[in-house]
Amino acid sequence: MSETAYRVAKPWVTPFNVVAGTIIIIGIVISILRFTGGLGAVTNLSHDNPWGLWIGFDLLVGVALAAGGYVTSAAVYLFGMKKYHAAVRPAVLTGFLGYALVVFALNYDVGRPWRLPYPFVVRQGTTSLLFEVGACVALYLTVLFLEFVPAALEWLGLKRLRELIVKLTLALTILGVVLSTLHQSSLGALFLIAPSKLHPLWYSPYLPVYFFVSSIAAGLSMVIFESALSHRYLTMIKMDQAHLSEKEDVALGFGKAASLVLAGYFIIKIMGVAAGNHWHLLGTSYGYWFLAEVIGFIALPSFLYATGVRNKDLALIKWTSAWTVIGIVVNRLNVSLIAFNWQLPAAKKYFPHWMEIALSIFIVTLGIVVFRFIVTRMPIFYEHPEYKDAH
Repeated sequence: MSETAYRVAKPWVTPFNVVAGTIIIIGIVISILRFTGGLGAVTNLSHDNPWGLWIGFDLLVGVALAAGGYVTSAAVYLFGMKKYHAAVRPAVLTGFLGYALVVFALNYDVGRPWRLPYPFVVRQGTTSLLFEVGACVALYLTVLFLEFVPAALEWLGLKRLRELIVKLTLALTILGVVLSTLHQSSLGALFLIAPSKLHPLWYSPYLPVYFFVSSIAAGLSMVIFESALSHRYLTMIKMDQAHLSEKEDVALGFGKAASLVLAGYFIIKIMGVAAGNHWHLLGTSYGYWFLAEVIGFIALPSFLYATGVRNKDLALIKWTSAWTVIGIVVNRLNVSLIAFNWQLPAAKKYFPHWMEIALSIFIVTLGIVVFRFIVTRMPIFYEHPEYKDAH
């Protein structure tokens, strides 16, 4: 009763609600313009640049940062790291919302979004990487929904259905890892067909490996980052002692893993330069930016994670997770936008329209609002009292 009274008494007019509401209203207006006026009304896309911010950020970045779901589930259910169990539900929820928003954002980028299911039901393009990516994303979104739904069923009091879904946990985890391995790497493989368009420092036969390995670092960092933000800003959510006590273990354990993954990622990035014999390009303007990415957003966070874990400096680990997330954003935008079509004259270079940027902010805001709604009502950061022995 007291919890219900608290929620009822909580004011609607808060800084968060005002800002989020304003962004959502602007997003709705731009959405109407997009679906009534077409892509040309709200974007700077062209025949030279058919893929813009909505692919580079909303899709490539969104998929990478949603990798925390499969990384955390694999750690707990496949590798038996039960001390990270408290991180599973927040990570799965973040992953589920991330993939759901990726699919949602695709409806804006595709010229005729109502034909998105066409390859599945009319003609299967089984030789296309895009078909493989689409199929895996659709299947993995279903897997994430099934992994998330026990929390919703506990909230709704549907015990029998929950028990049935929980029995599928191990199978869903294995399927999720397989699907994630496929589509994370395939997103990188998409750019292998454009060797003349992607700058040689970013183009490499190892692109599928780069995307997969960096997604692991992104997933680990996103779990730490999301946990830090939740504890700091979502003060209204209920957290049990188990979650609070495991918070430090998650940060230290995932920080150590992220340090090792980033170190390996740094090595294979250098191997890519060596394999292509592109050392001379490091002295160019694009080369300086490539070095800034590799050293500043891969090697540096790897070192900072290692230092934070060694000294048990949780603040350093949290800040490093935020820096790594920014690094993933930089990398995906480099591959898809900044270093793509690098030989075009300045007049033909792509820069997103302000409405493209606004719509991306709108989609991120929707994710935050839905995440906030769910964690304040469902057992995400705590165990439901009726199911304490069932986890």
